[in-house]
Amino acid sequence: MKTRVGIIGAGPAGLLLAHLLSSKGIDVVVLERRSRAHCESRVRAGVLEQGTADTLAEAGVGERMRAEGQVHHGIELRFGGEGHRIAFEELVPGRAITVYGQQEVVKDLIAANLANGVDLRFEVEDVAVGSLADPYLTFGTERLDCDFIAGCDGFHGVSRESVPAADLAVYEKTYPFAWLGILADVAPSAPELIYSASERGFSLHSMRSDSVSRFYLQVPPDTRPEDWTHEAIWAELKARHETVPGFTLATGPITQVDVAAMRSFVAEPMRFGRLFLAGDAAHIVPPTGAKGLNLAVADVRVLARALGEYYRTGSEALLDAYSAACLSRVWRAQHFSWWMTTLLHRFEGDPYDRRLQQAHLAYVAGSRAQATALAENYTGLPYAD
Repeated sequence: MKTRVGIIGAGPAGLLLAHLLSSKGIDVVVLERRSRAHCESRVRAGVLEQGTADTLAEAGVGERMRAEGQVHHGIELRFGGEGHRIAFEELVPGRAITVYGQQEVVKDLIAANLANGVDLRFEVEDVAVGSLADPYLTFGTERLDCDFIAGCDGFHGVSRESVPAADLAVYEKTYPFAWLGILADVAPSAPELIYSASERGFSLHSMRSDSVSRFYLQVPPDTRPEDWTHEAIWAELKARHETVPGFTLATGPITQVDVAAMRSFVAEPMRFGRLFLAGDAAHIVPPTGAKGLNLAVADVRVLARALGEYYRTGSEALLDAYSAACLSRVWRAQHFSWWMTTLLHRFEGDPYDRRLQQAHLAYVAGSRAQATALAENYTGLPYAD
């Protein structure tokens, strides 16, 4: 088998790359070890930056997102018994976020790729990178020769593991807590996301639709989903959110509970010979800043443009610049995610640090300059291209 670009992974990064390249007439094959049903049902991030929403719309896969996604023009920071709205429409005019589940993005991209005749292969076993210089992939008993390999297979994928350790610089940070994620069949209790920093710990009120809500609780890092009963979950969510007079958190059937580790990770560079890493294969951010999916889309924009230029003109200039171009945005997002995490979570330790945190929250809520910095990073910085 032969193709121009072999893509490992059918998450948002791999699927968007496949769609962008196939739309340019560049042949691709996508290999995914999980089933299509699993990829289309895996609930993950649901906050799309302005640039991400625009990219999907420009690529012709934004129709359902525009119809069903919820456009938000602000978020609330809740602390000290008060709510403080960060008003995007005033601070960064023309920019907003769209709440639209990652699994919905995946559904749209799979449908678009199949409509374009892209070779998507699910439930593929034993994918391996055969070579970085003369690239090919193996899976099962087959071999796929290609000009380039795009590793879009996530943090635990095979693409980054195929790189010699001596060629990688790895930067990591692990936070001393995790997030308990809750999905519930209940209408949202507020029109926008609420980031609550309480004395009991951080909590987030989010949503997936007009009838489905998503919540997160800061919990110890060794927490298991079965450690929490549904009654205990609702009691803790109410305790952390009902800190503003007149606010009542609606409750309903809980349909899913999971635990997400809080960590940061960056592997540099993001190119090795003819192998390019994108998305979670190269970097992980704590979910506080809602940057994971958005960084994957930003990587893919750069890579699709570079590959398009190569096949159009033969120039490798943009391919050579890929890693540096992506990493400049990755590290900005790393800083913002770290800043949001340290701003809002309860850290055990020195009371002095706690008072500093409270003072910083008050500064963000009261300073237009600080609120603008939050708004422009949260809605997404402009793309370099």
